[in-house]
Amino acid sequence: MGEKIKAPVEPFRIKSVEPIPTLDAATREAKIREAQFNLFKLDAESVFIDLLTDSGTNAMSAHQWAGIMEGDESYAGARSFRRFENTVQEIFRMPYILPAHQGRVAENILFSTILKPGQFVPNNTHFDTTRANTLHKGGIPIDLPVAVDGSSGEYFRGNMDVLALEKFIEDKGAENIPVIILTVTNNSVGGLPVSMENVRQTSEVCHRFGIPMFFDCARFAENSYFIKKHEPGYESRSVKEIAQEMFEYGDGAMMSAKKDGLANIGGFIATKDLELARRMRELLILVEGYATYGGLAGRDLEALAIGFEEVLAEDYLEYRTSQVAYLGSLLEGAGLPIVTPTGGHAVFVDAGEFLPHIPAEQFPGQSLAVALYRECGVRTVEIGSLMFGEGGDDAEFVPAPRELVRLAMPRRVYTNTHYEFIAEHAANVAKKKSSLKGMKILSQPKLLRHFICDLAEIG
Repeated sequence: MGEKIKAPVEPFRIKSVEPIPTLDAATREAKIREAQFNLFKLDAESVFIDLLTDSGTNAMSAHQWAGIMEGDESYAGARSFRRFENTVQEIFRMPYILPAHQGRVAENILFSTILKPGQFVPNNTHFDTTRANTLHKGGIPIDLPVAVDGSSGEYFRGNMDVLALEKFIEDKGAENIPVIILTVTNNSVGGLPVSMENVRQTSEVCHRFGIPMFFDCARFAENSYFIKKHEPGYESRSVKEIAQEMFEYGDGAMMSAKKDGLANIGGFIATKDLELARRMRELLILVEGYATYGGLAGRDLEALAIGFEEVLAEDYLEYRTSQVAYLGSLLEGAGLPIVTPTGGHAVFVDAGEFLPHIPAEQFPGQSLAVALYRECGVRTVEIGSLMFGEGGDDAEFVPAPRELVRLAMPRRVYTNTHYEFIAEHAANVAKKKSSLKGMKILSQPKLLRHFICDLAEIG
C-alpha cells in the first residue's frame, strides 16, 4: 500500500458497552489445544478481539433497537414484513421477496429449486457455503475470477472474467448452467469489489445465452461505495442509486443480511421471476416458516429494514472502508504481507508468502491464525487450503489458489485502538515466523470441514 494511512474518525458515538475478557498466554495455549487448533471451536469468552467473521457480529444502532420494540410478531402478513419487503424492493429492484434466517438458507432454497446433479454454477468466486450448497445438490461450482496477483493497485479485482465465462458457456452448453452467480464484493479474493461495467458485461453474456444472473450480495453497499469512489462516471451518484442500477442488471439476488443489513440475523432471496418465486416459496414454507417471516422474528425484519437504509450512509461507508485500509497499513508496517488494495470488510494476510517454509498441504494460513490467537487472543479465519483445498485422507490433495488469513471486521464494534493493539502483537508474530509449525487434519466431515475439523501441529 505504501502511503501512511490515518485512523478514521467514527461517525457515531457509543451508548452501550460490553466487557471483553483478557486471558493470559498460558490460558490461551490451553484453550487452543482444547479446541484442537480449530478457532471455530473456541468459546467466545476465550477470545479478546473476535475477527473470525463480519457475519451477524454488527453493533446495531439506537434506531434499530427502537425498531425491535415495534416488531409485529404476527405469523402471517405482519407489518414488519411489509416494511422489510418494501425496503428490499426499493433498493434491490426485485418484486418478489422471500425472507430467510440467513444467507446459506437462501442458497439452499435456490439451488434445491433450480439445480440438477451434474449441472454447473459459474461464479466470480464461490465462498464456502455457496460452494458447499452447490456440491450438496450435486452441482459443480466453477470459479472464474479475473487474474489476481496480490500486488495490483486496481480496485475492481473482484470482477468476473467475462471472456472465460462466455467460453465456458459455449463449451458446456447453456442448458447445463441453470444460474450464474456474481458475488459482490468478492470475498474469497480479498473482499474486492466488482465494477459496474463488469456487472453490465456479465449480465449481457448471461442474457444472450438465456441464463439468469443472480447476485450474492451480502456486501452490496460496500461494493456500491467502491464504484462511487473508483469507477469513472459515478462520482456524483448516491450509493443507493448505484446499488439500484447494479441490481437492475440481475434476475435475482440472495443475501446474507448479517453483513450489510447491519443486523445479527437474517437474509432473503429476491427474484423478478414470479414462477420461480412460487416454487421457492413452497420450499421456504416447508423448511423455514411461513413466507412472510421465513425463520425470522418480526423484530428481526424491523432491524433489517432500518439497517438496509443506514448502511447506505456515505459517512458510514467512508469510515468503514477507511478503517479496513487503516488496519491493512498497520499490518503491513508490522511485517505481514497483505492483499492490496484492501476491500470493504476485512484485511487478508498472505500466509503463503509469510510462511514459505510451510507447504500448502500443512495449512500455513491455519498456522498463522493459531499464532495470532496465541500471541494476543485475536480470533481470525483461514481462507486457504483448509477451507477451499480438496482431497485429504486417501484422495489427492489439491491446494486452494492462495493461502490467506482473513481479519474480518465487525461493523461499528471495535475502535482503532483495538486494531493498533492487533498490529503491535502481529509484529511479534512476524519476528518468530520461522518457528511456526504446519498443521495436519485429524478428522473432518465431507463438506465445510474448516468449521468442525480437528487439527494437530506437525513436529
